Amino acid sequence: MRLTRSLFSKVGELTKKYSNLPESYIKRSMEQVYWRTPKGQQYQKREVKRKKFRFDVDRPWTAQFQSDNQPGVLHKKIFVEPILNWSFFKGDRVEILVGPDKGKQGIISQVIQERNWVIVEGLNCKLKVFGENSEFPGIYIRAEQPLLVTNEVALVDPADLKAGPIEWRYTEAGEKVRVSVRTGRIIPIPKAAEETYDYKTKATYKEADKDTKEDDVIEITFEPALKTFEMDIMDNMGIKEDRVPGKTYWY
Repeated sequence: MRLTRSLFSKVGELTKKYSNLPESYIKRSMEQVYWRTPKGQQYQKREVKRKKFRFDVDRPWTAQFQSDNQPGVLHKKIFVEPILNWSFFKGDRVEILVGPDKGKQGIISQVIQERNWVIVEGLNCKLKVFGENSEFPGIYIRAEQPLLVTNEVALVDPADLKAGPIEWRYTEAGEKVRVSVRTGRIIPIPKAAEETYDYKTKATYKEADKDTKEDDVIEITFEPALKTFEMDIMDNMGIKEDRVPGKTYWY
């Protein structure tokens, strides 16, 4: 029996890397809390929130993702095969194994790790109509459809430009690389995989005025101490606590 994991899972690492957003922001933008206990020491912290989300081509921090995951909306349950070592990255050349474009090769333009999907630029397209109403026939646009990395695409070996299986191996220097099983050639991860929503590559990014400078990150300004936040503020401002708290009884 093949192991599967539910479609409703956490956000993929490649998705978070592309967004270039803090993980806390992505979690907060996806969060749907239906009920939580009021604030106060007398209340035990509890909350009822949505735990299962439907992932699609829309990214988790977008408004379209929120629209597809509105409260009360039910979706057909889908299972996704777990992949231990993800092997497909943006910029890879792959060959399509199914559909009308079977045998054609193209470049991966988008990776949707939550569904084991990749989108190949210009291939596996479908016509979609937009803006259709009683007075306007609409506009037809070719849109690439996602392909499963498990059985619908295969990586192309750069040695002979033929598709084939690959394995993750270690070099003598201890670097983990992708290797073609047929030729033994290393398939490097393309530079396009470094692209995020903010820049093409890290080397070409230019710091803005509001960015945190590299020198500020290296400088250590925090000294740990066995104090609470209030105690630390009082020591820095020279405030001495000489009040004696009254006794408290719990029944």
